[in-house]
Amino acid sequence: MSTAEPITQTTEFVDFWNEVLVPKFVKYRHVLVGGLTHHSAKIFPTLNVHEGDSVVDVGCGFGDTAIAFGKIVGDEGSVLGIDCCDAFLEFGRKDAKAEGVENVTFLEADVQSYPFKPVHDFCFSRFGTQFFENPVAGLRAMRKSLKPNGIMTMIVWRTIDDNPWLGMPKEVIKEILPPPGDDARTCGPGPFSMADQEMVTSQLNIAGYDDIVFERVDAPLMVGNTLQDAIDFQLALGPAGEIYREAGDLAVQRHDEVVAALSNELKKHQTPEGVILDSSSWVISARNSV
Repeated sequence: MSTAEPITQTTEFVDFWNEVLVPKFVKYRHVLVGGLTHHSAKIFPTLNVHEGDSVVDVGCGFGDTAIAFGKIVGDEGSVLGIDCCDAFLEFGRKDAKAEGVENVTFLEADVQSYPFKPVHDFCFSRFGTQFFENPVAGLRAMRKSLKPNGIMTMIVWRTIDDNPWLGMPKEVIKEILPPPGDDARTCGPGPFSMADQEMVTSQLNIAGYDDIVFERVDAPLMVGNTLQDAIDFQLALGPAGEIYREAGDLAVQRHDEVVAALSNELKKHQTPEGVILDSSSWVISARNSV
């Protein structure tokens, strides 16, 4: 197990996560974890992780991926799950205990400034690096967690046009409510900040990585168990949720209109499994060149 100590200095983005987003993420955990089932099933078997490895899981959230790695690396391996929101990590600690996984440590810290030691074979992040305030600093910190020739793999969303599970509701709601102002609070650059292959390749090169590989993965994503669940999820999180939140009183006044418009589009995607929309990500792997 890791002996890493927590570092809890915060930034405005970390504060926004803890104050605004964490309660919403907890409420919609079934979407943010369970909804990714098909996506994760395509990716996890391809990851370069082996029994006995030491793994760090960056932005591990509720800890489901860290626990999965714990089962892969076994008793001779170890996993450090790191996230800036301890409320998420509490779920991971409880789930790991319930599943009898004892080789995972959960740590609250900001990855961008955490003083990693180069002791890990594999560094992973699923939809976490997109929110780095300083992407190069964050990616460099991740590289510093790796042994020489260690592998980093991160999963990031492709463009919003490639991800109708978030893009379509945004298009619907922006026809009714105004866009957020320049003073809107945010969680960082946002879910599509690493969609550009050329830009991210440059960031990885500057951060000291070699052998950079991009692989596109398309998969269905469940955005709600029911139509109402899907509507509520979109009003709480993502680009549509940001518009709705920042519209304030106007959103309240036009709530029924917004709900009707979202319902009209989302009901087209109802299935026995829930409301399902398409998603698309990059699986990006690179090697520590130092």
